[in-house]
Amino acid sequence: MKKDFPTLNAFITAKINLGLQIVRKRKDGYHDLQTVFYPTSFYHDIMTLTPCSAEFEFELESGEDLGPSDNNLCVKAFRLLQQDYGIEGVHLYLDKGIPTGAGLGGGSADAAFTLKLLVDAFQLPVTEEQMLHYALQLGSDVPFFLYNQPMYATGRGEVMTPVDLDLSAYQLKIVKPDIHVSTKEAYAGITPKESNIFLPNVLQMDVSTWKDVVVNDFEESVFAKHPKLREIKEAFYRDGALYASMSGSGSAVFGIFPVTK
Repeated sequence: MKKDFPTLNAFITAKINLGLQIVRKRKDGYHDLQTVFYPTSFYHDIMTLTPCSAEFEFELESGEDLGPSDNNLCVKAFRLLQQDYGIEGVHLYLDKGIPTGAGLGGGSADAAFTLKLLVDAFQLPVTEEQMLHYALQLGSDVPFFLYNQPMYATGRGEVMTPVDLDLSAYQLKIVKPDIHVSTKEAYAGITPKESNIFLPNVLQMDVSTWKDVVVNDFEESVFAKHPKLREIKEAFYRDGALYASMSGSGSAVFGIFPVTK
């Protein structure tokens, strides 16, 4: 299926994890967790989708090296829809601003928005349920970016409930050092344990109370291997952060600060 369509653009935000607790390992090899995904435009990508010549079924271009195309989630998103709808003749330009390997969901966000733009461009009859199914095939946190609003997530991260949480009255700072933490490495250091807190309730409390309650289970083992990340978190607190944490499995660390007048 080829189609002419107007240029489509997307402003793609990153996410941070407010709390991340690994509850249990499942029989299918995945882990059950609880976290709150919170969108942030501190880092962002810009995606542009246009029709392209017949010689390309899907052409992906970016200002930086995205690695092997077979591993790219945008390519995989296209393949899923091509398999079911026969779409082709697409050029996607990705202006990367979200750092990779940071726990900020950049690759997952790009995958979600590739699905959304392709569905819009070809006017595909994809239901919300089908869209979620496609997204989950691409990654556990890809479904979040279809909604891109604060969400309490359980299961692999795909079971989501909206959370009434607004941090716009605070200043968010994020530091992404030149450190790579693989997801496999992060999970290898985890001992799953049941949680005795319900994150949506805890996050309704004042941000200054989160420090010793809202935890990221990956920090203990990741900080032991990469002490620079612990130093960044401690520096945030010395500088007046109300709350600081590593996002996801790292290596970005964020701090939430009061807005100074």
